[in-house]
Amino acid sequence: MEPDICIILNAKAGKRDAAVRDRIQAATDRHPGRFDLRVIGKKADFAAEIDRIASAGYRTIVAAGGDGTISAVAAAAHQHQRILGVLPMGTFNFFARGLDLPEDIEAGIDLLAEGPTRTVSLGAVNGRIFLNNASLGIYPAILAQREGTYRRWGRSRVAAHWSVIVTFFRFHRPLTMRVSIDGRQVRKKTPLAFVARSDFQLEQFQLDGVEDVRAGRHALFLAPDSSRFGLFRFAVRLAWRSMRRGRDFEYYTGETIDIETTHRRRLVARDGERERMDSPFHFEVLKDALTVIAPNRS
Repeated sequence: MEPDICIILNAKAGKRDAAVRDRIQAATDRHPGRFDLRVIGKKADFAAEIDRIASAGYRTIVAAGGDGTISAVAAAAHQHQRILGVLPMGTFNFFARGLDLPEDIEAGIDLLAEGPTRTVSLGAVNGRIFLNNASLGIYPAILAQREGTYRRWGRSRVAAHWSVIVTFFRFHRPLTMRVSIDGRQVRKKTPLAFVARSDFQLEQFQLDGVEDVRAGRHALFLAPDSSRFGLFRFAVRLAWRSMRRGRDFEYYTGETIDIETTHRRRLVARDGERERMDSPFHFEVLKDALTVIAPNRS
């Protein structure tokens, strides 16, 4: 029997990755003939390798990594009409935790072999898939700061929150934008436009929009244009999960959101990865666009 499930491990080389690979291999050995394991190193063209694997005929492709890896594999699964599986190995794992997926490797492999599935909706900006969030403005700078913090102190949620605070304290380059939410027009000057698709992430940060996301709409947060100290207070409130609509952000919701900025090209952050895109930025919801392996909800 040919394996019908391929696990894609995003490895950066080193002892930890070797240990993870060995645990995955040992867990898959309990299901003979079902799994292939492909390790993609940091020097490989990750997107090209994922596309090649997704087009190879597997019924299911599995992302073993953090939210950025999961988002990239999800895009390939959507394009090639494959089922998506997830072995969460990131810092936050918002997508996986929102689906009640186990973070234990052995339990995760058993779930993948059993194969209960459900459909999920996806976000897209200018045709590029995202699972949790996409944003313009300060957030790409936060990601750059986070990588430096991780290199120095290691990956942790504390380090991630610290990166947010440091970046907001240093940043003061607001964007001037014209925003259309399901046809409603607003003009704003803001350091951050944040579009959320993960109801789990919104719940974790005690933000508005949970029911809107569950109903198939985007949740859009626009931070106020304020002084450097005001931005620092915003970051602290975000980290401490004490944000309030009106004081700390303006909230909008809709199925389609268009954002036009004065500069033609901007960095866009999608699920922790950065990419330059052309304005205007068109956000849409792709309803029930992807089948994932996940426990059935009671």
